[in-house]
Amino acid sequence: MPRQKKNDTIDGHKRLFIAFLCLFAVSLAAQVKPGKQPAASPRQSQDSLRPGANANQSGEKKTKVYLLHADEGRADKKQRPDVQVLIGHVKLRHDSMYMFCDSALIFENSNSVEAFSNVRMEQGDTLFIYGDYLYYDGMTQIAQLRNNVKMINRNTTLLTDSLNYDRLYDLGYYFEGGTLMDEQNVLTSDWGEYSPATKQSVFNHDVKLVNPKFVLTSDTLRYNTDSKVAVILGPSNIVSENNHIYSERGVYNTLTDQAELLDRSVLTNQGKRMTGDSLFYDRKQGYGEAFDNVRMNDSINRNMLTGDYCFYNELTDSAFATKRAVAIDYSQGDSLFMHGDTLLMVTRNLGTDSLYRLMKTYHHVRMYRTDVQGVCDSLVYNSKDSCLTMYGDPILWNAGQQLLGERVEIYMNDSTIDWAHIINQALMVEQKDTLHYNQVSGQEMKFFFTDGDMRRVEVTGNVLMGIYAEEKDSTMTGYNYSEGSVLHIYLKNRRMERAKLIGSNNGNFYPMNQIPPDKLRLPTFSWFDYVRPLDKADIFNWRPKKAEDQLKPTTEKRPQNIDKRDLINM
Repeated sequence: MPRQKKNDTIDGHKRLFIAFLCLFAVSLAAQVKPGKQPAASPRQSQDSLRPGANANQSGEKKTKVYLLHADEGRADKKQRPDVQVLIGHVKLRHDSMYMFCDSALIFENSNSVEAFSNVRMEQGDTLFIYGDYLYYDGMTQIAQLRNNVKMINRNTTLLTDSLNYDRLYDLGYYFEGGTLMDEQNVLTSDWGEYSPATKQSVFNHDVKLVNPKFVLTSDTLRYNTDSKVAVILGPSNIVSENNHIYSERGVYNTLTDQAELLDRSVLTNQGKRMTGDSLFYDRKQGYGEAFDNVRMNDSINRNMLTGDYCFYNELTDSAFATKRAVAIDYSQGDSLFMHGDTLLMVTRNLGTDSLYRLMKTYHHVRMYRTDVQGVCDSLVYNSKDSCLTMYGDPILWNAGQQLLGERVEIYMNDSTIDWAHIINQALMVEQKDTLHYNQVSGQEMKFFFTDGDMRRVEVTGNVLMGIYAEEKDSTMTGYNYSEGSVLHIYLKNRRMERAKLIGSNNGNFYPMNQIPPDKLRLPTFSWFDYVRPLDKADIFNWRPKKAEDQLKPTTEKRPQNIDKRDLINM
């Protein structure tokens, strides 16, 4: 009798537990069964577009959810004849999907299952899903898992607290925050979906991709766990230790560290900001390329490169631009615009105290600023000695003055000209009017400046001088023609104050009405107003010298061209 009483007590406890389990399961099922889901599945969204389409009308063959094992099973034929209560080591199967849990309810009429505690779903040897709770609809083949959910597909793991898995479309999606991880990246977002079949995933709202080399944040992102390619579909920022990329549309391969970006994407590195209609970036090799309507702005040095193509190597801090390329220096009050077929910037001794930069422009160089204009075949600026050198028929203009020679060197001091040197076949011309010109020629000329104003000129070697004498009101009274070996000219307020000719002097002064025609122009005189840039738009219009105005043959060396492939390893 005592033993019988004890068994009755145990059976009573079991009946109470089963009744409580049924009540709890029905209450929980009312929260998550189809029709009250927090988010619709992609299949349901697509099916709703077809009039009259639903899971029961799709024509697909529906199979039964089978019970394979349970330690104990009960059913209340009066209250819920269609419900089976299963307890202990429950194992179920629906087609190729196996389900495991500690306890479960099977709803025979709806061919659905609720599973509780230590829930596990297995499909083949590649897909495993875990959670604390599962509602599975055998008709729609949609599984709803809640709390501590983990989906594992080979090397990919998805973590969330609310996951719906659509078996027909092989698609899992979460809507209350989740994390997707593979060997390469960790992605988090408010909403996301993942397909074990295609390895394709989509993320929305507060998306974050963490890679050992960078962090990508976005509003909308697609990612493939097989190819490791992220597709940017909304405003996104890619931040690394070395640079920052902004893009609203593009592709980033996290395996090869290469990006192809569209829609005016921006690459920023150490104060340099490169923008183009499209960008290509290779993080491993450390270079970026911009195409069409390119702007590369250096806010530190206050200069800019523009063009239809720009290449930048962040490892060597080197760049070049082509196709309507323009270098703009806005460090002074007035901007200097310079165009050439190719603009190149190279950094030497990077990371050392002896760092310096070379800027090269070639060919068909034309530059314009309101106070100075120039043309030449090629140009080099070296920051080591702050020297700008013009090669190949260089000509400079300042107001009514023109300077030219075989080579022109301009030395700067804090972005202000300090002194200049014209080497071989040097000629200085100042236009007084359309008929009269002050002229000086020699083998070499040196110009010395104070606060940006020319104060002294030294001319050496076969000096010829033709200078007009003037009254204070600039009225010309006569013409000085002289020959010598050295000439010193002193200026004040940009006007010649005095001149001193050293060496043999065959000088003559001619009244204005007695100037010999053969003395009116020096033998090397030329006035190149027809090639002078008229404004910043005119720098693109190359106009060569006339054949009769060419300099004598010269052996002057010019800078060599550099290919972008050299820059990658430079």
